[in-house]
Amino acid sequence: MTKAVLSGYFGFNNFGDEAILSVLINRLKLLNIDITVFSGNPKFSEKLYGVRAVKSFNFFKVIPALFKTDILFSGGGSLLQDVTSTKSLLYYCFIIFSALIFRKKVIIFAQGIGPLTHKYTRFIVKFLLKRCNYVSVRDDNSANLLKSWGINCETVCDPIYSIHVNRSENKGTVGIQLRSYPTINYNLLTKLAEQIVIDFNDKKIELFSFQNSVDLNLLKKFEGILKALKPDIDTEIIPAKSLKETLNRVTSCEYLIAMRFHAVLAGLMAGIKTCAINYDIKVEKLADDAKIPLISMIGENDFTEIFEEMKNLSSENLLKFVQTKKFDWTNIEKVINS
Repeated sequence: MTKAVLSGYFGFNNFGDEAILSVLINRLKLLNIDITVFSGNPKFSEKLYGVRAVKSFNFFKVIPALFKTDILFSGGGSLLQDVTSTKSLLYYCFIIFSALIFRKKVIIFAQGIGPLTHKYTRFIVKFLLKRCNYVSVRDDNSANLLKSWGINCETVCDPIYSIHVNRSENKGTVGIQLRSYPTINYNLLTKLAEQIVIDFNDKKIELFSFQNSVDLNLLKKFEGILKALKPDIDTEIIPAKSLKETLNRVTSCEYLIAMRFHAVLAGLMAGIKTCAINYDIKVEKLADDAKIPLISMIGENDFTEIFEEMKNLSSENLLKFVQTKKFDWTNIEKVINS
């Protein structure tokens, strides 16, 4: 049986990364692949996905797993960037380097490459990716960067498009998904809260965490702003749960205003009238492709106009957009079978 190791930001209860992992595991199981996941919480990953898992930073288990495997999958997500953390970038590069040293096949799976702000990190990533068997990226900026380095790559859509989403019963609620980020600011939060109170004062406001360690404190702060504006407004903070539970709850919303890329994507896949908050170029690109309204991080938008645009979206058109996206496994399976 072919063996594969999956390396990514797994086991940290992050909705997007766990969704990507579930898609990859389901596909590999169909191909009868023996799977080991490098996870921040191995017991959680083993129980949830029915696969073998080892602690991501337990190198006494990580190195033997790489030595025994046939293929390393690195990704998806934005692993190879040094803006969030140089330390995490070097970890993921070390995993790739070790697999190459052991002469294993290496597949870069639907990653966003960069930003890479240091010369040495650019050198390391370029050096490693040139030696991988197959590289797939999820956006044109990453593809253009790699092509400028002379690296062959394929641009693919996000793997989460492979998940079948059934929209739950529309409960008429308004979903808000926010995450902590260096450019988040009081002006944006206040203007957003003010418009919510104006437009949706008669609706329940559900505040979604997609990763508790990053999202919860900001959501509590935002709830406080809403309550200060309208003390009797109906709000509920919903902590991050399993992929299925989160999707079921999000897809019962009538409207969704979201920061995280995969929160926006979840809304679109359910045909929910969605507005995105532009904290990252990947969110901007998704909003542009799907033709949904976009709020800037400095909050200089006309929020009345933005909310009207969101209300006037066609759920049918959003679903048609999603149906144009299909993840292509052809070249990945060629590498597996080669």
